[in-house]
Amino acid sequence: MPSPTLYKLLIRSFLLTLGMLVIWWGLDSFFNGTVWAGMVVSKSALVVEYCEFNNVARFFHQPMNTYSNLAYFFFGVLILQIGIDDHKNQGLKIQNRLESFPALSALMGICFVYLSFGSAFFHASLTWIGQRVDMNGTYGITLVLVSIALYHVLYKIRLTQLVKNVWITALVIVILLFLKIALLISSSILLPSLILALLVCIAVNYLQFRRKRSILLGIASLVLMVVAVRFRTLDVQKIGCDPHSLIQGHSIWHLLTALSSVCSYSFFRFAKP
Repeated sequence: MPSPTLYKLLIRSFLLTLGMLVIWWGLDSFFNGTVWAGMVVSKSALVVEYCEFNNVARFFHQPMNTYSNLAYFFFGVLILQIGIDDHKNQGLKIQNRLESFPALSALMGICFVYLSFGSAFFHASLTWIGQRVDMNGTYGITLVLVSIALYHVLYKIRLTQLVKNVWITALVIVILLFLKIALLISSSILLPSLILALLVCIAVNYLQFRRKRSILLGIASLVLMVVAVRFRTLDVQKIGCDPHSLIQGHSIWHLLTALSSVCSYSFFRFAKP
């Protein structure tokens, strides 16, 4: 992708994210915590899972953990635009494997935005349904990344447009099914397994195409995820915890996992044709 085009997409994503920040700030200022009254409280709230203070009087019960989800929104809008741009360029230039499957990028971007709203909903309300949507958004991003990785590892298989459409439809159905699956299998088992599968596929694909892949992006994805898990663990264990601080460990988790996922996506999307 030419640098001027990428810069234009970055600026547009920034402006849209700034606009969403204003909207969220307006909602948090206009409404109060009574909006969530009557909804089932999450187990996370009952056990005080996160460090940030649960201010039930505010619309955003945990403001920093809520606003930090705008990181997912920014990258989601960016990746969605990349997918749209790839669709417009089909047949006009030589494209790499992911460029030639723009619907996968579009779905990736949509899942980022979905997680942004889902996680914000959860940390704003600390409700059971919010937590379910939050986790489903997390699984959505991870499942699409694993799908992208498998699509590249199995590079000898050429897909028709019909098969690509079926692939996307099936992937959306699987993501929705994870609303139920996540209740049957612990996230401490399911999510690490998916992340491990992704990292293994990245390693395999790098060995397949060393000259066309950036090892730095692969390593960055791994390192960022490890550091993110460390920050989340410290936050849950209340180590160095200040409930009223503007800097929260779980907010850093949001930023680092967003960056890690973007690095994984970029490993494939910005490979040489």
